[in-house]
Amino acid sequence: MPNNKEELYPELDTPAVLVDLDALEVNIAEMSQLAAEAGLKLRPHIKIHESPTIAMMQIKAGAIGIEVGSIDQVEAIADGGITDILIAHPFWGKHKLETLERILKRKNITITCVVDMLEHAQVISKVAGSLGVKVPIVIKLETGGNRLGVLSTEQVLALARQLDKLPGIDLKGIYAHEVYSGATQEGADKEALRVAELTEEMVKSLMKEGIKLDHVSVGASPTFRAACRYIKEGKFKKINEIHPGKFALDDISQAMMLDSKGLRRAVSVLATVISTSHASHAVIDAGFKTFGYDALIGYRDRPDYFWQGKPSYGMVKGRPDLWFGALHAEVGRVFYKDEGKKLQLGERIEILPNNATLVIHIMKRLYGVRGGKVERSILTIR
Repeated sequence: MPNNKEELYPELDTPAVLVDLDALEVNIAEMSQLAAEAGLKLRPHIKIHESPTIAMMQIKAGAIGIEVGSIDQVEAIADGGITDILIAHPFWGKHKLETLERILKRKNITITCVVDMLEHAQVISKVAGSLGVKVPIVIKLETGGNRLGVLSTEQVLALARQLDKLPGIDLKGIYAHEVYSGATQEGADKEALRVAELTEEMVKSLMKEGIKLDHVSVGASPTFRAACRYIKEGKFKKINEIHPGKFALDDISQAMMLDSKGLRRAVSVLATVISTSHASHAVIDAGFKTFGYDALIGYRDRPDYFWQGKPSYGMVKGRPDLWFGALHAEVGRVFYKDEGKKLQLGERIEILPNNATLVIHIMKRLYGVRGGKVERSILTIR
């Protein structure tokens, strides 16, 4: 392995986003194994990596398909060879429906749409009807995130009855997503149990009405292991699909959420020291245009959140003596906790970002690395 000097990935210009392929492969394998042992269909949400290449790695490892957040991502992912895609967020507007129409005209591709209002399904029905096709639909449940989702059993039943009457619509089931923002594994486990219980109760109510449910899903990365464990133990019989997202790549926000050290964080940013003119810090060529601007403010009450009044925007790999404590548009500042250990002009460092999703969203290309060498270029859908 090269040391953290100029020879660290010399073929790359900086800033560059690196993906540790060993960590990625281990994470994908564990995700696939846990779902398989629980008898669950695995449908990873690709919001963290936004890459057809990594999505295909997940499918080859056992996933039945993938999930995207926005309908605008579908065509690029489909061009990468993915044929079973669920759109996790409802969509609205003329341009979105034109996109849906183009998608539905494709051959050998299955698109499932998530809705939480009748109006969403009505416009999908109109497009599907004009093409003589049926679009699979699932109803999103409100599980406590206060964002999207149908709020009560009565409302879900009412919406399901209305959807059953719409032409061009094939109601498949229900979709739940745990929203956990705590900081312990115990808390994540409790949230997984609560949402699974809510989902099972909803299933029972719908089945009493004679509504078919081929799709019953839960899932989020913090609660993924617990949900798989509960279902493997036989606590829940109706849930048949799960959709974690960040699990495949992990990042510091995930580690802080679970109060866990040693998660396999696969994403880092390669940056170059461009100035050492100040005694207190070095300046690198990566700022919030590379990292986003996530200081994980929700964890500000932790005793180690600040250092000399500065939050952290990431961890310098292998250098606990450095504090990545300031971001500007195109540069960042790395502060010396130990003034006897300075960075050098031209030195290259790897920084584990707080929020890998933000970092990758900005980039068109990632670099898969193994053993200190670049092994492959990975395109995103930017």
